[in-house]
Amino acid sequence: MIVYHSLEEIHIRKPVVSIGVFDGVHVGHRYLFDRMREEARRRDGETLVITFWPHPRIVLNHHPEKIRYLSTLQGKEELLEECGIDHLVVLEFTEEIRNLDARAFVEKVLVEKIGVDTLVMGFDHVFGRDRQGDYEHVSLLGKEMGFRVVRVEAMKVDGKTVSSSLIRDILWQGDVAGAVKYLGYHYFILGRIVGGKRIGRSMGFPTANIRPDDEHKLIPADGVYAVKVLISGKEFGGMLNIGIRPTVNNGFPEKTIEVHVFDFHGDIYGQDVVVTFIDRIRDEKKFDNIEELALRLEEDKKKALELLKER
Repeated sequence: MIVYHSLEEIHIRKPVVSIGVFDGVHVGHRYLFDRMREEARRRDGETLVITFWPHPRIVLNHHPEKIRYLSTLQGKEELLEECGIDHLVVLEFTEEIRNLDARAFVEKVLVEKIGVDTLVMGFDHVFGRDRQGDYEHVSLLGKEMGFRVVRVEAMKVDGKTVSSSLIRDILWQGDVAGAVKYLGYHYFILGRIVGGKRIGRSMGFPTANIRPDDEHKLIPADGVYAVKVLISGKEFGGMLNIGIRPTVNNGFPEKTIEVHVFDFHGDIYGQDVVVTFIDRIRDEKKFDNIEELALRLEEDKKKALELLKER
């Protein structure tokens, strides 16, 4: 996949284009991308996705610190490449872009810069100032300016229309296993290992603190999870705790993400890791003492190993 960060020097054969944030690159998005590839084969063309960064909700929202999304830019690029997209254009979401009406965006971006052959739109997708660019309006623009417009119907799983907001709600509840059927993959975070208080080491469960690579990346509900951890190209099993560590925080409830990596020996600090959530084991809980916590961690490890083996 070729990635562009501007609209200059884009020369693509019969571009089959789709526009959107595509947060999570979930099964609904993948259904649309399948249709794009099908159209590209028919037209002897190439697929091109236009997305925006920073996330438009951060620019448009009055409280950007509250925004949480499923995909960082790096994660989105990796997922789009897995989907077989040929070209990706990442446009900076600026006030200028925000204020373009649908006609201006189609004319200046899709037609003049990209030379769109076919535009593939999701069932409810709109774009442009005041959300003017719905399927009916853009279809008329396509007839006027000489490109095709294809509409893709909604993807439903278990009777629910798949959407990024649905998946966020599921992850906020901690149901990382349940989110898989809507995402099409296990949810993951990218981050860096940073120093911690090393309390787990005294209980036989050394942990590493993870700092996510993007402050807006959605972190699932507090609790203990079975995870896979990718370190330096090698994957390990592990168990991870999200929360305030109520048994050992000494009255300073700072939220942390701590992972205990099974069968890992070496210096992990400062390394970049990918943590993939497999299933949730339990809620975070305050124990009466360290000994009781250590016994529960043994049980958590057994459960994590069972879940990792099953998956």
